Amino acid sequence: MGTLYLVATPIGNLEDTSPRALRILSTVRLIAAEDTRQTIKLLNHFNIHTALTSYFEHSKLSKVDQILAALEMGDVALVSDAGTPALNDPGYELVRSALQAGYQVSPVPGACAPVAALVASGLPTDTFLYLGYLPRKSSDRRRALSKASDYPFTLIFLETPHRLEAALEDVFAVLGDREMAVARELTKQHEEIFRGSVRAAQAHFSTHPPRGEFTLVIAGKKIETTRWSEENLDEALHAALKTSQPPARIASSLAAESGWSRREIYRRMTEIQK
Repeated sequence: MGTLYLVATPIGNLEDTSPRALRILSTVRLIAAEDTRQTIKLLNHFNIHTALTSYFEHSKLSKVDQILAALEMGDVALVSDAGTPALNDPGYELVRSALQAGYQVSPVPGACAPVAALVASGLPTDTFLYLGYLPRKSSDRRRALSKASDYPFTLIFLETPHRLEAALEDVFAVLGDREMAVARELTKQHEEIFRGSVRAAQAHFSTHPPRGEFTLVIAGKKIETTRWSEENLDEALHAALKTSQPPARIASSLAAESGWSRREIYRRMTEIQK
């Protein structure tokens, strides 16, 4: 029985293709691709001649049996147009079916636009919520944003160039003038990451016509907390350190409650442990 490999492919820069990904794509029995026209360009560039079959949104259910049959004979790789497969791309149903049939499913990590935008955004990365593409209609978009408006963690959305300005208008209307980053063409020649307020982003893209695929990273809702005294923090730390919780969990939990930063809590924890 074969293994289903979920192989991440570049989101723009071919140099981001890992040696492991190239080896897997070269040795599997079959590659299931969201768009064979895009995947063949990648394979030709690296002189890979593995058999291809299409696996896209409107064929995914009819192709599952074919791919499971191929897995019976050997390994299969699933790839999307760009980035990590099964993340906002077809793949979930195939992964579930392969697991239910008893096949091993193994990720081959690599490029991922939402994560790349998040870590370069300058916004908190310890907790975040990825919500994929915003709805097309403004009313639906505002409804989706409203559901996420009270979350205190960083929000990540995808957006298309022709809807970006309307989406920013709805973001401002629902979430207010929060800090955000707007990333486009990541890893490509014309990579751009705009960082600033929502209003500033609107002004920027009103004079710089949006081109390429966009990832929006938006600050979470600020939670106003009363800062604990040192005595109260130390008391809570002493109690927490008697449990089996790892330091990272203690710091995150107390940071959310105490008004102290994770870094400050780590420092106090170290002092107490000494």
